[in-house]
Amino acid sequence: MAIALVLVLIVVGSVLFHFLSPWWWTPIASNWDYIDHTITISFWITGVVFSAVVLFMAYCVFRFRHREGNRAVYEPENKRLESWLTIVTAIGVTALLVPGLFVWSRFVNVPSDATEIEVVAQQWQWSYRLPGKDGKLGTSDTREVTAENPLGIAPKDPNGQDDVVVEAADLHLPVDKPVKMLLRSIDVLHDFYIPEFRAKMDMIPGSVTYFWFTPTRTGTFQVLCAELCGQGHPLMHGMVMVDTEQDYLAWLGQQQTFAQLSAPQQTGSANPLPGNTMASALDVAAKVETVEAR
Repeated sequence: MAIALVLVLIVVGSVLFHFLSPWWWTPIASNWDYIDHTITISFWITGVVFSAVVLFMAYCVFRFRHREGNRAVYEPENKRLESWLTIVTAIGVTALLVPGLFVWSRFVNVPSDATEIEVVAQQWQWSYRLPGKDGKLGTSDTREVTAENPLGIAPKDPNGQDDVVVEAADLHLPVDKPVKMLLRSIDVLHDFYIPEFRAKMDMIPGSVTYFWFTPTRTGTFQVLCAELCGQGHPLMHGMVMVDTEQDYLAWLGQQQTFAQLSAPQQTGSANPLPGNTMASALDVAAKVETVEAR
């Protein structure tokens, strides 16, 4: 009797915790409410199955408890019960899978008017590359990565000369404009994740993955790495700022292109190049080596 009561309390407590819990999703800031709906469907299906199974266990514990004079009856098979269980299980699994397949189809089919933005991950920072005036991103290759070219942009590709480089700094995006995020890692596995956008994807060295989204409200949103990538993994944070069109263009005008960053600089100049980027770990290492060599 006590065990049956405990099982019932587990179900009641789980349902109450689900509806009254203070830990819930962050407010959505993109077009991917489809993902929220899919997760909600999964919660309902698994919640109903969990409640039904545990309550059935409680019923069996109570109904078939030990009583003097009662004897158990062995029934080796029940084809009717097996058929019903197979049908119900198939319906449940289908209901779990089908919504996700529809969402995935939308997730990987990028609108034709989406702007391509490259995200480059390395231990333990985020960098970005945006298309310049030609609207095209130049090619890149990890074999081109150096202290002077930390994103590995192909220096001989004319399409890459006007690319805007945002190294180890915050990314800005215009509101209500679709963007396709091209994800690239130059060392180990990473995962680009912005909780409010409901979009994330693994970044695999040697390949380019992608997803797309449309920011739907302005604000500042935290970028997280959702893949264990080494000792500095917990500190691999960044910021994406969604701006109005005017603020975005003002920010974009302050950034430097690949051609500007790779142009020869006068030694000993007291005036650094303008820009809002931060020195990367590779740049710092290169400067230290130069000083030590002297």
